[in-house]
Amino acid sequence: MKFVNNSIGLTLIFLSLVTWTCAPYKLPMHKYDQRPKSGRKQAASSTQKKRSSARKSTKKASPEPDILYGRHTVIEALKNPDRRFCRFLASENAARHLAQILPVAVIAPEVVPISVIRGISGPTAVHQGVLLEAFPLPSSDLQSLMERPGLIVVMDQITDPHNVGAILRSCAAFGVAGMIMTARHSPNASSVLAKSASGALEHVPIAKVTNLSRCLKELKANQINCIGLDSDAEDELEAVVAGKSRVALVFGAEGKGLRQKTRETCTALARVDMPGAISSLNVSNAAALALYIATRSSS
Repeated sequence: MKFVNNSIGLTLIFLSLVTWTCAPYKLPMHKYDQRPKSGRKQAASSTQKKRSSARKSTKKASPEPDILYGRHTVIEALKNPDRRFCRFLASENAARHLAQILPVAVIAPEVVPISVIRGISGPTAVHQGVLLEAFPLPSSDLQSLMERPGLIVVMDQITDPHNVGAILRSCAAFGVAGMIMTARHSPNASSVLAKSASGALEHVPIAKVTNLSRCLKELKANQINCIGLDSDAEDELEAVVAGKSRVALVFGAEGKGLRQKTRETCTALARVDMPGAISSLNVSNAAALALYIATRSSS
């Protein structure tokens, strides 16, 4: 009897061992799969957010507003329907004066002390008690400039904002079709340039190009004569532009003048003779004189 009981006990032990050894074996979880499901969802959500923020960062940022000051500059900007404004500051006296000129303004001035305007414009700026923050005007394109009547002025890397602003003012006075300047090595159309232009920035379209030589070739392909101003040229400007229906005057920076590639691409080079002891002029003064000669000779 005791032997039977022992046999039964051994049998039960054997069966339990077989059951344990034959149980299905589960592979251990990968260390990256040991996170709870909620953790994996949070990681996926974080990845999606990063991708979304990366896509947003690739979008073009809004342009910084231009700082415009001086009464003529601000008044012409306020009258321009293509301008979008951020803020308009004026001293008490200036606000009273502008109310007489522009009874209905598109943006009401915020009357502030002169010190506030001086703090934004700078201590040496001639602001005349008014300052306007406005978004940059949309850039024109070369084709639209060529379709407009009148002379075209081309700037070959003139970087001084005073000179560019003064040339813009002359362009507005002579009814120029537009101005072309390089995308690089050209001043921003704000503050000093806008003040020197005295409102002309609102009336003269500006096209910026990346390759000036290619731009001049395109002008010539559209029957526009590109005349480069050079004090050492053989022919006088008056003789070169006589009888020509469309003309683009090309001006170089003071000191270095036109670049070699620009000189080679122009239709012709011309000089402006001066009768006095000093034969050279500041580029903005030379531009005003050249515009007068070209307007009178080509008409």
